[in-house]
Amino acid sequence: MGVIAAEPFPFPFEARSLALIVIDMQRDFIERGGFGESLGNDVARLQRIVPTTRRLIEGFRAHGLPIIHTMECHRPDLSDCPPAKRDRGAPLARIGDAGPMGRILIAGEPGAAIVPELAPAPGEIVIEKPGKGAFYATPLQETLQRLGARALVFAGVTTEVCVQTTMREANDRGYDCLLAEDATESYFAEFKAATLAMIRAQGAIVGWTATTSHILEGLLNG
Repeated sequence: MGVIAAEPFPFPFEARSLALIVIDMQRDFIERGGFGESLGNDVARLQRIVPTTRRLIEGFRAHGLPIIHTMECHRPDLSDCPPAKRDRGAPLARIGDAGPMGRILIAGEPGAAIVPELAPAPGEIVIEKPGKGAFYATPLQETLQRLGARALVFAGVTTEVCVQTTMREANDRGYDCLLAEDATESYFAEFKAATLAMIRAQGAIVGWTATTSHILEGLLNG
């Protein structure tokens, strides 16, 4: 049994049942000209976590632990994208519209791909999801059961939307959840801070948070 220094208290884990889930580190959210920027966001905030997220991924690879990458994207005909999602707000471009990196958030388009620095290695699992949570309309639950995973480390974007939604879904399914504080980010600093506080409130009601350094140290000593 290993332990990771975390908040609100140390996170216990068994290496054979631990997996990393990297949420939506896609070009459309992180690079200039993508969907995130079309909503008026400063994508530089998200770009800053790419090196830390890469370090976390490489740490899991070095220990031979499973890594799951998710991508939020939709079918070309948008049959899995409800109007309530596509029509919200007043972005410069909407899901499915043509953008600098192909049709925005459409499966197979360049912008929907994971940023090159974090590209999945051969054999790593990639899950395409049409919603914010990674369990909705995907094989994630079956995948985790097949892997024997019972504890999950999370990274990715955005902290308060797809990351938090997936953590809450996982918590409801009985998984112990740990969020890498410096490998997740929001377009809004206050949203990230509030989400971290909510996750670890009331004795880790949703999960734990820890730095990447503490997570990797825990893996090394576990």
